Amino acid sequence: MTTSDMSGMPSPSKGEGRGAGAGASRRRMLGGVLGGIGVALAAGVPAGTAHAGVPRGSAATGSGAAGTADGPGTAPAGHGGKRAPRPVAPVNQEAAARFGPEYKTLPPAVAGVDIEPLIGITDPEDITARRRRMTDFIWKGAGLPTTTPTVETGVTAPDFASLTGVRRIDLLTVPLKYRITAKVYDLLPRKPWNRRLALYHNGHGEPFDTMLRTIQALLDRGYRVMAYAMPFHHWNGGQQIEDPKNPGTMLPSPSHRELVPWESDTFSTLTFFLEPLVVTLNHAQATYRPASVEMLGLSGGGWTTTVYAALDPRINHSYPAAGSLPFFLRAASPKPSPTTGDWEQTRASFPGFYSSITAGTADDYLEMYVMASVGENRGQLQVLNRFDDCCFNGVSHRVYQAPVRDRVALLAGGRPERGRWDLLEDATHDDHTISPHALSVILWDLDTTNVTT
Repeated sequence: MTTSDMSGMPSPSKGEGRGAGAGASRRRMLGGVLGGIGVALAAGVPAGTAHAGVPRGSAATGSGAAGTADGPGTAPAGHGGKRAPRPVAPVNQEAAARFGPEYKTLPPAVAGVDIEPLIGITDPEDITARRRRMTDFIWKGAGLPTTTPTVETGVTAPDFASLTGVRRIDLLTVPLKYRITAKVYDLLPRKPWNRRLALYHNGHGEPFDTMLRTIQALLDRGYRVMAYAMPFHHWNGGQQIEDPKNPGTMLPSPSHRELVPWESDTFSTLTFFLEPLVVTLNHAQATYRPASVEMLGLSGGGWTTTVYAALDPRINHSYPAAGSLPFFLRAASPKPSPTTGDWEQTRASFPGFYSSITAGTADDYLEMYVMASVGENRGQLQVLNRFDDCCFNGVSHRVYQAPVRDRVALLAGGRPERGRWDLLEDATHDDHTISPHALSVILWDLDTTNVTT
């Protein structure tokens, strides 16, 4: 994210950054299952308790040790059987010393906020309805695209030249409206394919180090990886766009906040962000049929991961990093200007889209976290950096971690193989990145996920 796309004031940064029967029964259960959360928070109990995929003991608590009901350092048995201990790490005290108390304590904005009503989803039918409304807004009633990209096999891709263990790179090209195209790189591992496909989405201005480190780790485990860039950035940059008022006239590549003239009642510029994922995933399912699809993203790519995993149930496991906070917490972060969000991340830019997700006074992002997590073999781990030098920093997320996790568990019937959600607060560094520690936790979660091949 760049603060220029979020506040209009350019400055450098590292990223741009319901059924009557079962549904009524679930609603009656919510108070009993979730009612103790406020008491726990008031008593000072850390929000970083475990779900079936992410045990207690993250950097969020600074404990430096894992522990669950199955024993210290051991993940619960069940979904995939007994697991290896989840990687843990203490708070980086040198980094912590450079930051004030606002990075270590809950902000005043959370006082008196009841999180549960902000999550309006109380049964699976709610998810289906919200997903349909999201799709209708983006594609104006036409449904998810069913097209596939053009494919060029065996290309040379300098951006990925440093990677090892790559058997072949294919270039997938997705045509979009206004004579825009999106390029996606499909990297095949030299190791035997594990039947899992990972989608990695880079951010706006993020350098490639996090992307390359993450992709390399996935290739080493036998994943096939598709790499995505934001519209008009990185390998999608430099292209012109057709003038919406004068067909045939081409205009210079716009920034995201300059896309307003292209947004209309018959077209949403959100397709520039999300349609490449739909179309390339169509290609994967039509040609090599992965057994599981995972999605990871940093910054603007973390936002894309959040939205797309909520929108498309074909995403099994998602790991959005430094990409979002619920609307009611945006201005409460220690660095509120970039955290208020890029143009595509705000209600002001897309009131029709974000209001299509929620019902009543619910919060769009809290509901998207739930939508991305519920379903057979689905789950999400949100990664936020406490001392992030760009955005979505601080500890305000602790107020919603347990409520979202518990709502997902309730909707999944307490069965993690039918849905799980949690949050990793990474306090091991002060950068805008997926740190080595966070990557180790993500890989642990992927490695210990039960996938039928």
